[in-house]
Amino acid sequence: MAMDWQRLISPTRLGREDERGDSDSRTEYLRDWDRLVYSSAFRRLQDKTQVFPLSDSDYVRTRLTHSIEVSSVGRSLGMLCGQYIREKETSLRVDSHDFGAIVAAACLAHDIGNPPFGHSGETAIQSWFRGSGNQYLESLSERERNDFLRFEGNAQGFRLITRLQNANHRGGFQLTYAVLGAFGKYPRPSDLLKSTKISEKKFGYYADDSENFRSVADGLGLISKEDGAYCRHPLAFLMEAADDICYNIVDLEDGHRLGRIHFSEACGLLVPIAFPAGHAESKSYQEIDTDAGKVEYLRARAIGNLIESVVEVFKENYPSIMRGEFEIDLVSKCKFAAELDAIRKKSKSQIYSTPAVLEIEAAGFEVLGGLLNKVAPALFTPEAERSPVQKKIAQIVPKQFSQGATAYQRLLGATDYISGMTDTFALSMFRRLHGMELPGSSI
Repeated sequence: MAMDWQRLISPTRLGREDERGDSDSRTEYLRDWDRLVYSSAFRRLQDKTQVFPLSDSDYVRTRLTHSIEVSSVGRSLGMLCGQYIREKETSLRVDSHDFGAIVAAACLAHDIGNPPFGHSGETAIQSWFRGSGNQYLESLSERERNDFLRFEGNAQGFRLITRLQNANHRGGFQLTYAVLGAFGKYPRPSDLLKSTKISEKKFGYYADDSENFRSVADGLGLISKEDGAYCRHPLAFLMEAADDICYNIVDLEDGHRLGRIHFSEACGLLVPIAFPAGHAESKSYQEIDTDAGKVEYLRARAIGNLIESVVEVFKENYPSIMRGEFEIDLVSKCKFAAELDAIRKKSKSQIYSTPAVLEIEAAGFEVLGGLLNKVAPALFTPEAERSPVQKKIAQIVPKQFSQGATAYQRLLGATDYISGMTDTFALSMFRRLHGMELPGSSI
């Protein structure tokens, strides 16, 4: 049984299911994009690590610029695939631009739940709960324990946009079901993980957010698999592909800018994608007189060709995608898969594993672990039983994060607070809570 596009592009808003949209010139999906881009949670991405933590360079990408670029690529993928979908589903009364807007908004939010210090921040939080923080998990259910032991930025992102942002309203941002569905790469809870399928590598929502997720999934008509798990929304594959395209190509460009990838290496990796076999290098490229300019040109052409290739993969696998049976990322099946694999290997050895990156990522373990050592016990301990210092820390934490009714919710408050920090604020708060710095001073 195939999913139904009439339901998959639902403009219904989480938390406002009974209301109709405002009658201005924007579609509901464009309104979602606007809500995200003007939010404080999105602005905080400007000081969150993409690849190079706390970089001194103002050129390299942060999570903010990366998310904007992914959104741009996602819009193109959505529009092109939307044209194909409209040809296949002749009864649909939506424009291809609507598909582009849905994917663009989902892409804009795809990293919004990531903690400080990049993916190492996720690992740092997981490690703390597997170590000294494990004592706080004893009274929790298996699913609740796994929410912390397998802490996941994607699940934190769903929680942030549906609960934490605009916390006084059910549904948080109150985004459309369509955008929330396209956002969900891993539509399953934390205790149902399997490694063989792309949608089962990680999880997409916490136990505390299961009601919200179920409302979205059932409203969209996503195919149910097992206890709390669903197939992917078809447009989630495009959101994932936009991210894959951008981080593969632009991380290489950033690596070249910072001198970690030689110009000849960057060209050798990008030219086969930018100028496939049978296409000579263009006159425009030959006229560029700087290495950086040439790499920028190759990056732009490579992204354009990857977009076209991914659209073809989507079309070729459309029936299985609509039946919820497709379980491979689109980029790995495109005609440039081998070239992208070569880029990933080079990036891993010369960008992601360089001493400067590894040193700051290791420091991130100390910072986030140190913050959890202070904040989690203070919030976990019932108010009447807190020590004097725990009372002080609990007062520092915004009330939004310190009022959980259960031990599980109080621990979520700790991870909500810390994962929402920027790199700089996390470092500053760590120093202050450990007596290394006082407000208004620097030691």
